[in-house]
Amino acid sequence: MSALEPRADEISPPAAPDPRDGGGGILGPAHRTLSIGIISVIFLIAFEATAVGTAMPVAARELDGIGLYAFAFSAYFTTSLFGMVLSGQWADRAGPLRPLGVGIASFATGLVLSGAAEAMWLFVLGRAVQGFGGGLVIVALYVVVSRAYDERMRPAIMAAFAASWVVPSIVGPLASGTVTEHLGWRWVFLGIPALVVVPLAVALPAIRRTASGPVEPGGPPVPFDRRRIRLALGISLGAGLLQYAAQDLRWLSVLPGVAGAALLVPAVLGLLPRGTYLARRGLPSVVLLRGLAAGSFIAAESFVPLMLVTQRGMSPTMAGFSLALGGLTWAGGSWIQSKGRMAPYRVRLMVLGMVLVAVAIAAAPAVLIESVPVWTLALAWGVGCLGMGLVIGSTSVLLLKLSPPEEAGTNSAALQISDALANVVLLAGGGAAFAALGGGAVGAAHTLGEGAGSASHPGAFVVVFLPMACVALVGAWVATRLDPAPDPDPAPASVLDQAPAPDQAPAVPLPPGAKSG
Repeated sequence: MSALEPRADEISPPAAPDPRDGGGGILGPAHRTLSIGIISVIFLIAFEATAVGTAMPVAARELDGIGLYAFAFSAYFTTSLFGMVLSGQWADRAGPLRPLGVGIASFATGLVLSGAAEAMWLFVLGRAVQGFGGGLVIVALYVVVSRAYDERMRPAIMAAFAASWVVPSIVGPLASGTVTEHLGWRWVFLGIPALVVVPLAVALPAIRRTASGPVEPGGPPVPFDRRRIRLALGISLGAGLLQYAAQDLRWLSVLPGVAGAALLVPAVLGLLPRGTYLARRGLPSVVLLRGLAAGSFIAAESFVPLMLVTQRGMSPTMAGFSLALGGLTWAGGSWIQSKGRMAPYRVRLMVLGMVLVAVAIAAAPAVLIESVPVWTLALAWGVGCLGMGLVIGSTSVLLLKLSPPEEAGTNSAALQISDALANVVLLAGGGAAFAALGGGAVGAAHTLGEGAGSASHPGAFVVVFLPMACVALVGAWVATRLDPAPDPDPAPASVLDQAPAPDQAPAVPLPPGAKSG
């Protein structure tokens, strides 16, 4: 019998309807204002993530900071790791309202700092402040979902989060390129904070009504776990050192790489659920799967535009549009997992999703062969994004299903840490392998304006994609271990794969983000 399934002698009469489910779904009268507010916040985060990446090269060139270009990305990820842990602790102690408000303020402040920067180090500092805010926001939103939406509604709100990325993924790069060309790159950064005001004004009052305060309003306050805060600092610093070492392939870089690993390993073991990297059944495997899925896919996707530009001669705009189909199929996969009738088959959907991701990543390097049409990569990536929609939404559902209310913040932070840390580690590993096999020559040839195929190093791309496909296949195996270990009293089927009785609502467990910014 699954740990999620009650014993026969524990079954009580049907409970009264959850007061959080006011009817009409996530846009019903009881949830409409809250849903619109938090979905709008996700939409703007998604727009920022897609728009800022387009303006970043121009900003680095004008600030004479090409040498620090990579740190504009790594600064965001490293500080977001600390923000995630702090947000989980803060939300469990006092509710999600304060970390969400502070996170959005920090996110906007970071954008303003970067947009007004007159030197590259100030630009990187702004990205670090922005990343801290992003880490606070994403975990706080998970806690809002766990408190304000009943179990049957969570897949739908997570599907709405995924759908919020569709328009930004298509429009964001084009809008950012137009603004950068006609108004300047600074307005890409300075314009977004003004857009945050309206969704913030809508969301915060609704969150205050439905999800603010501690889990037990009359009980003693939950203290901050200082050990976890120290571990969060260690994981952020360790990730930063590891990225620095991977970006500078010299013998001297071994020292920061070793120091980063020494900080990172104990911090990860202390912040993630016990047994995560042993793929123990239940919550540890859910957290591990999130990292394997996000890390393998995002690390591979980061090299797709570069491969199309340098090896097939496409323009950067067309290379970006080749991934646009993925936004639609990702939202489609998330919508599929949100349907109540799919709840009994959630684990099977997740296994299928990881297989689709692995196939897409393995198929991507086929475009290195001149006779293979470029559109085949767009099709393959759409299939991979469908798989990601099935997996990412479902890991969020399962995490909140397996988390007691007082641990929703801490466990949501663990899920996001697994996601972000896998991005950092696999991007660092993929980048190092790419550079070691001549990837630097690929980038140099493109910078000098040489034609496609000049200084071609197809092996540098293959050595990135194929290992990531293997990581995704490991994720398919981990997806078979999401059901908690069975009780001594066996049952023919797990609750995660058992169809609900006709008179029961299906048991449904719980983003760019994110993709994330």
